[in-house]
Amino acid sequence: MREYNFDGLVGPTHNYGGLSPGNLASAQHGGTVSHPRAAALQGLEKMRFVAGLGVGQAVLPPHPRPSLKTLRALGFTGTDEELITRAAREAEHLLRLTSSSAAMWTANAATGAPSEDTADGRMHLTVANLQQMFHRALEAETTYAVLRAIFADERHFAIHAPLPGGGHFADEGAANHTRLVTPGHRAVHLLAWGRSAWRGDVRHPTRFPARQTLEASEALARLNQLDPAQVLLPQQAPEGIDAGAFHTDVLAVGSGGFLMLHELAFVDAPGLLRTLGERLGEGFTYVLATEDELPVRDAVKAYPFNSQVLALPDGSLAIVAPQESRETPTTRRFLERVVAGDNPVKAVHYLDVRQSMNNGGGPACLRQRVWLTDAERAAVTANVFYTPELHASLAGWVTRHYREELRAEDLRDPRLARETMTALDELTRLLHLGPVYDFQK
Repeated sequence: MREYNFDGLVGPTHNYGGLSPGNLASAQHGGTVSHPRAAALQGLEKMRFVAGLGVGQAVLPPHPRPSLKTLRALGFTGTDEELITRAAREAEHLLRLTSSSAAMWTANAATGAPSEDTADGRMHLTVANLQQMFHRALEAETTYAVLRAIFADERHFAIHAPLPGGGHFADEGAANHTRLVTPGHRAVHLLAWGRSAWRGDVRHPTRFPARQTLEASEALARLNQLDPAQVLLPQQAPEGIDAGAFHTDVLAVGSGGFLMLHELAFVDAPGLLRTLGERLGEGFTYVLATEDELPVRDAVKAYPFNSQVLALPDGSLAIVAPQESRETPTTRRFLERVVAGDNPVKAVHYLDVRQSMNNGGGPACLRQRVWLTDAERAAVTANVFYTPELHASLAGWVTRHYREELRAEDLRDPRLARETMTALDELTRLLHLGPVYDFQK
């Protein structure tokens, strides 16, 4: 079995709408000029770098934006051009919401479990409903169609529709999921959560919303057919959420038998670490950052925990961190301590993903982890796995179709929607996906 990082391609409408309360970077950069072409090329460069390390790499496509289907459902009528013009005039905020390119952060696309962990021996993915934020809830239907197109062979794959129930089962995907495993021990799945829909004894954050519910995390474990003995349900620390850690992966990341976390990642982090040591044995290692060593404000600003921890072919681990983590002294010193410590991490690499970081998404936000056996990999017929040839094709596609700059007022331009549909129609043919978008049906 091998881990593949399915990175989201940044979409043609990549913009800074300031749409996510609790996401400090999103709020800070709201309304500034974005650079869609540069953002997409930065994402492709990260994919190239990760593949060059010998790590499994693949790609997921953007979503059509603005979501004309949503605008029509909200009462806007006429041709595509007419409804965009009317929405811009009467409900500019709705136009911004429906134009978000947030599907690029595919850590929120779904929560998965590899076939070796599931009761039926298939790889499972449950699409996230993203109910907490309207602009992200729009993604679920398209994500479900895309994943079903890629993982179409039901002998090997089970792709589950998003959880029902609105806010009671609010699910933010793998941004709150970590799978840990050591030799000779069964894998442990951490399915974290920030609030409970029904329990009255849970302490919740007071400044920013907690996005994932306990009830959703419990449902994910059932749908993905995980043995309850392999599941832990730690609560995100309310203090961490209120500091801007809206998802678990803002303050914790792990791979194999290694976990890197801030003391404000979870309620009772020491107790969680003891339990993991009991479940995973001596092969489990961790590095815990305290508030004194690494203030949570710096962790949220520079995203050292929103790095990718990658298993390399030689058995060691490497960290792919955002450039901001090198530029911030406390986060750089922390990552240097990780590399120098008694754990499998032997290198840290800093990459420029500033266009994503400005909206609150680091390297880990841009990827969905999928574990595949050789037989499962062979069952995927879509052209989504990274090769130099695919990289060249995608870079050429971006250069042809993406605007260099995008300002808030550009979302009012009906031509942008037409440009996006033309680009995505070509992309689905390039990736061998078939008609996965509404406008293609």
